[in-house]
Amino acid sequence: MTDKTIPKLGLGTYGRTGDEGIAALLKAIEIGYRHLDTAQSYGTEQNVGEAMRRSGLKRDELFVTTKVADTRLDKAQFMPSVCASLDTIGVDHVDLLLIHWPSHRDAVPFEDYMTGLVEAQQKGYARLIGVSNYPAALLEKTAVLIGKDALATNQVEIHPYLQAPKLAAHARKIGLQLTAYQPLAKGEVANDPVLKRIAEKHGVTVAAVALAFLMAEGHIVIPASGSETNLRANFAAGTVSLDAAEMAEIRTLDRGYRRIDPEKSPAWDD
Repeated sequence: MTDKTIPKLGLGTYGRTGDEGIAALLKAIEIGYRHLDTAQSYGTEQNVGEAMRRSGLKRDELFVTTKVADTRLDKAQFMPSVCASLDTIGVDHVDLLLIHWPSHRDAVPFEDYMTGLVEAQQKGYARLIGVSNYPAALLEKTAVLIGKDALATNQVEIHPYLQAPKLAAHARKIGLQLTAYQPLAKGEVANDPVLKRIAEKHGVTVAAVALAFLMAEGHIVIPASGSETNLRANFAAGTVSLDAAEMAEIRTLDRGYRRIDPEKSPAWDD
């Protein structure tokens, strides 16, 4: 059976373009990040590959995720786009390949791109496969189509203000890990009084507390930052241990506040 372990604390690479982006990625790797999350639509695949090569680390020491854009889900484009991603990154496979968004209004049949994802794994282009922005209904549909154990993760927006309890409960029930993107609500949690108080008690940043909370809930987190200070503060989340009372208090912050909700979004669970 394939080892589906994904590093719990990764780095979102959205916005890490140009030479500054490469410098930030190299700094993150130096700090200790080993999970780099990119996507066809981010324009950072090349920088991720460049940082991997410059880091001096062996290929198997870094976990790399990329995502097939929803504009390339049809049969004609799917596999060529995956191969193009591998070429751009400069690897023969990624550790995790995701469908970035389900096809809006089934413009591309669900079966086409989900079986394409499995085929990419069978061809050795991806060690693990998963999805992004999938509500429970699409996870159920996926299980019927390609098997209940096929996916390694579902990457969705989750942070203290959007804890997605229904989706999280469903994911736990089927044994699927969620990966939280925008886990700090693009920095909006920084001034939260509850998180601030807990952070002061632990001697860490609010960001570290928010990330530690999400990881304690069983999620993988991929905060994005280009600042060395923030990269270090976020990485420190791995050393924060919250007690049951603190966890319960942070759970009360959930308000269903969704930041990423484009027109192409599926019907969310929460």
